[in-house]
Amino acid sequence: MELLSETGLSIVVPAYDEAERLPQTIERIAAYVESKPFTAEVLIVDDGSRDRTAEVVREAGRRWPDVTLIQNPGNQGKGYSVRNGMLHASGRIALFTDADLSAPIEEADLLLEAIEAGNDIAIGSRGLRPELIDIHKSLFRETAGKIFNLVVRSVTGLPFKDTQCGFKAFRREAARAIFSRQQTVGFGFDVEVLYLAKKLGFRTAEIPVRWSHNEGTKISMFGDSIRMFTDVLRVRWMDLQGKYRS
Repeated sequence: MELLSETGLSIVVPAYDEAERLPQTIERIAAYVESKPFTAEVLIVDDGSRDRTAEVVREAGRRWPDVTLIQNPGNQGKGYSVRNGMLHASGRIALFTDADLSAPIEEADLLLEAIEAGNDIAIGSRGLRPELIDIHKSLFRETAGKIFNLVVRSVTGLPFKDTQCGFKAFRREAARAIFSRQQTVGFGFDVEVLYLAKKLGFRTAEIPVRWSHNEGTKISMFGDSIRMFTDVLRVRWMDLQGKYRS
């Protein structure tokens, strides 16, 4: 991949109380990186974890020097963690992925190829080819997700089938422009990020990826879901108020 051969890839992983899962996750990401001809850094963003998350990352860093720990000032939210990691990223392309690797890290090849083809951003999608989902969420959660997507499309004008898949890659220039303006710190941040990408004129490709639901999700079915709907309305309101101009 010619673009990556210049200065490499940054992989950002937001983590909250992920001490159990991270050793396997980091090992799998390291194996993926070692199989590639480009260099990569792995930035694990600890969101004020109460367990041994930070210690686990430091231990991994002794084995793989490209694994770096970033610590938030306390528990701030997934959106804050992703923003913190993406603004620290030094790679030519910056990708963020969930700590449970619901989308296998090997699927990153598809996103990187889309950026190499001329897109500024490539987002993983569960909505374009549902047959690629190995383990589905409950019927209730999947229905709620479809309703949320309809709200997102009607309120923001975004055309995507899936804005919430935690697997997205950005050219460095796009990442800096978007995440420096991002204000949503909770789980609804994906909508704001994609809305900013559209507003700033960046080309975004939606790419179908393999995905498996993990029961260890940190999303509260009610509290976080309500905040996500509120965040969608807040994005439009902030835009009308001129909050994204600088």
